[in-house]
Amino acid sequence: MRREPKNQISRNGVKVWKISAAITSFVLFLIAAGLFTVTVIFKWPIWIGILGAIVWLGISVFIIFIIPNIRHRIWRYEVHENEIDIQHGIFVVTRVIVPMVRVQHVDTSQGPLLRKYNLASVEISTAATTHSIPALDVEEADQLRDSISRLARVTEDDV
Repeated sequence: MRREPKNQISRNGVKVWKISAAITSFVLFLIAAGLFTVTVIFKWPIWIGILGAIVWLGISVFIIFIIPNIRHRIWRYEVHENEIDIQHGIFVVTRVIVPMVRVQHVDTSQGPLLRKYNLASVEISTAATTHSIPALDVEEADQLRDSISRLARVTEDDV
């Protein structure tokens, strides 16, 4: 069996994922508050609203404090001369090998949260799919993009 890829994403990626999860949690809070309000207005049993609040709290703790740290530990990648090895997933761990001859183009992207923490994602496109390596330091993302592009071009020339 092949060893797991050696490179991890930036530790600041955890902060970005936590902030993103907090935003999701706020939306879920509004839904839970709406459910609680509906139980009061329609005089439904109060346990329905309490159950909604408990579910919101459990999901929020899980997605804000547990999942980002696990994601950081599991997300790995490595670029070899002939392929890109990507591993990710929490419950179902996915391992993808992208042959360099299949790479059509490589992009970097930044949303507002990634930009705030000086991070970028690298997106690798093939004819059939797009693979992403999230939350890399901007300099590392740029170097990775250029390296993959150069290796894909060399591999193409060899064919």
